Amino acid sequence: MPILHLLILALVQGITEFLPISSSGHLILAWAVFDAEGLPGLSQSDAHRLVIDIAVHVGTLGAVCLYFWRDLSGAIAGFFKLIAGGRGPMPRLALALIIGTLPVVVVGFVAKDLVANSLRSIEIIAWTTFGFGLLLYFADRIGLTVRRLEHITVVQALIIGLAQVLALVPGTSRSGITMTAARFLGYERQEAARFSLLLSIPTILGAGTLAGLDLAKAEDAQLTADALIAAGLSFVMALIAIAAMMAWLKRFSFTPFVWYRLGLAGLLFWLVYGNSGLLPV
Repeated sequence: MPILHLLILALVQGITEFLPISSSGHLILAWAVFDAEGLPGLSQSDAHRLVIDIAVHVGTLGAVCLYFWRDLSGAIAGFFKLIAGGRGPMPRLALALIIGTLPVVVVGFVAKDLVANSLRSIEIIAWTTFGFGLLLYFADRIGLTVRRLEHITVVQALIIGLAQVLALVPGTSRSGITMTAARFLGYERQEAARFSLLLSIPTILGAGTLAGLDLAKAEDAQLTADALIAAGLSFVMALIAIAAMMAWLKRFSFTPFVWYRLGLAGLLFWLVYGNSGLLPV
């Protein structure tokens, strides 16, 4: 696959994965643009494209692990303390991450064919981008800023985990919907983002492991090289995006991300319903 196209996909994924604007929706749009333009070298099967998509997700996984290495190491230590019956902030965080991950694992396993084949249209992305953008705005406006992650409860983690299930529909944004749920529950903006990003680790790790096994079975040297390049590029971009978002949320709100979502939704509505013929819908 041409390096330029890998770079574009890595840029799209790295920048959008942890911003509340939907990385999966942007990746689908990027592939649609490639196809609409008839760019050479992009005749990969859907299976190969999925591998590249997961590879750029794995790159962003490395970025979030590096940025939150203290929280991650604390959660891992907290997990073993939890098994031994220990209590405290870190065991509570480990339990919250487990509880928050279970719903999307179960639903994703049951509905994986539906998600992979039936929910990737531009029309669906347009509506989810619009609707969940508005929901983020209302959550950020009415949500209190009184809770920190150290005090998260099992019920709150479950609510955020159930919200994460909605992100199986492209355009929803995994980070966006989990931050929305956390803001409705009264978590500070940075704390909502912190838990959302930590919650991405087990989900992406599972998908990346499955993709790695598929690569090993395929024994496709070129696809493996493309996947490694894409992962490395997305790692760099995601690290920059995480640092920028956390710095922004320290002082400001989610409103710019909402405006972006509404603007993108408006463009997609025009492409879908305006008979532009520019993209397949």
